[in-house]
Amino acid sequence: MTAYRVALIGTGGIAGAHMSALKEMKERVQVVAAVDIDRDRVEAFCAKYAIPHAYTNEVAMLAAEQPDLVHIATPPGIHHRQIMRCLEAGAWVLCEKPLCLGLAQLDEISRTEKLTGKYCSSVVQWRFGSGAQHLKQLIQEQAMGRQLVGLCQTTWYRDQAYYAVPWRGKWATEGGGTTMGHGIHAMDLFLWLLGEWEEISAMSGTLDRAIEVDDVSMAIVRFQNGALGSIVNSVLSPRQQTYLRFDFQKATVELSGLYGYSNQNWRYSIPEKSSDEAALARWRAIPSDIPSSHHAQLAVLLDRMDRNERPPASTIDVRPTLEGITALYKSSATGARVQRGSIVQDDPYYWHVAGQAL
Repeated sequence: MTAYRVALIGTGGIAGAHMSALKEMKERVQVVAAVDIDRDRVEAFCAKYAIPHAYTNEVAMLAAEQPDLVHIATPPGIHHRQIMRCLEAGAWVLCEKPLCLGLAQLDEISRTEKLTGKYCSSVVQWRFGSGAQHLKQLIQEQAMGRQLVGLCQTTWYRDQAYYAVPWRGKWATEGGGTTMGHGIHAMDLFLWLLGEWEEISAMSGTLDRAIEVDDVSMAIVRFQNGALGSIVNSVLSPRQQTYLRFDFQKATVELSGLYGYSNQNWRYSIPEKSSDEAALARWRAIPSDIPSSHHAQLAVLLDRMDRNERPPASTIDVRPTLEGITALYKSSATGARVQRGSIVQDDPYYWHVAGQAL
């Protein structure tokens, strides 16, 4: 087996999770370089993780190192530019969420995938834990009947000091507020599990933090299969929790955690006096216990690289999530319901999730 040459752009807090995942891959990868605009920080990071080459510019790194895969762990406002450079240099990409600040940029990345034959995946690690994979299979089999009701709640807490980081709390650099920066993980899992959404009606606000973007948002979603869903995102909630609930005809499935999950975070229930105890035991029997993690997603990505196949969570897979977030912001600003597929090139919301010029 030939190890893939891997580089990392951005050596801030989340970069450690990427390095932990890469270490788990052992002989499948060789981390050859890291990039950060802060030379002292990138050199310290390279020394900590025994990475041979440090750069302060990704263009120079791509030319010199010619990596097969690049992990991007930088602020959202520069993701699009860096993704494009990596794809055009012949590298696959695994990029932190969100991939970009609007549907126009995402569609440009998708076109570049086709031109280069390389792929970009968004970090949406909640999809890749065994609990979510198991539930997805049950839904596809319609094992628990039709989907009826869904709840998706990201109620977290971030104080004002959190937003002292210069790029946070701004439309141009963070790309959105709690919806885009925090709720996106649970929302992505929610929308991925329940299938194609049809319309969204929403409200959002900046209630307590001195920031440009939202610190609370709420939405009602109608899915093509007829199910109805409720989404709540907040950074104003002192008791933090991430909670998802799916009500089917025969059972309720719940996920309760915070920043990730393992099998023990999932709960399956049936109505009292139900005769489906045997079925419940089967539904609860998750075949393996793989936590949601960068490692779980990276393992699948490398498998697809081996076969030169489009990986899960590439641009076409995550577009419904970014379109949903965009629809939430548009509905909140206009007071109108937003239909799936209605945000097109003559709509300012196509160019930025908040309908603002980039």
